[in-house]
Amino acid sequence: MKLGFVGSGAITEAVITGLMKSRSDISAIVVSPRSAHIASRLAAKFPVVRVGTDNQDVVDSAEIVFLAVRPQIAEEVIAELRFREHMQVVSFIAAVQIEALASWIKVPVTITRTIPLPFVAELQGATAIYPPNELIADLFSPLGTAVQARDLKQYNLFGAASALMATHFGLLETSARWLEAEGMSYDQASSYLRQLFGGLSHVTGASQAQSFEEMASEFSTKGGLNEQVFTEFTGNGGTKALTLALESVLRRIEQG
Repeated sequence: MKLGFVGSGAITEAVITGLMKSRSDISAIVVSPRSAHIASRLAAKFPVVRVGTDNQDVVDSAEIVFLAVRPQIAEEVIAELRFREHMQVVSFIAAVQIEALASWIKVPVTITRTIPLPFVAELQGATAIYPPNELIADLFSPLGTAVQARDLKQYNLFGAASALMATHFGLLETSARWLEAEGMSYDQASSYLRQLFGGLSHVTGASQAQSFEEMASEFSTKGGLNEQVFTEFTGNGGTKALTLALESVLRRIEQG
């Protein structure tokens, strides 16, 4: 299997790293020279990876081409490339619809949209795929799990949910700074919160509970401190703000 990556940013690096850990059937990977430091690092680390002379070299050398460029420059980059008919083209580009990609590519190809997350490097990612494509799902499944969206609305919802990452870290930072303000060192607060939330992530994956509400109940004594924090968080608009933010992100995704 020969793969090509147009765009060599952090997600490209994460996907290639995960593939190299989980697959033995990839004979060659060609990466865009645009982000030279990442491209050269990948080529130095993995013998099957080489840096292409340009993006056309990436397309010409691959059986499956991954588009991993910023949405702002996507049309400019893709429209100038010559694709072969019936190629597999996988887009990492957020909020760019298949119809737009097809109009830029100009020849009949199979286009699949995906949302790989940084954790695929550690084989922990959940990668949303649309439309369903067994070949691409098989490629991403070893990187954690591949979730094939049944329709565009579900795929967009996965995209909105993936936008929660910065909020997760923001919650940790807010908590760490509060602990610091109360007299704890930031390093100590950070260490404690990393362990706390890391443990919660493990429990979340292992729990047999059917809902997050059930998990919250398991970790909250009636009238206890955990219940108090969530009750006050909700009462002060925390959950409403989160819901409004997700709705706003979904609208942005749907509008393209």
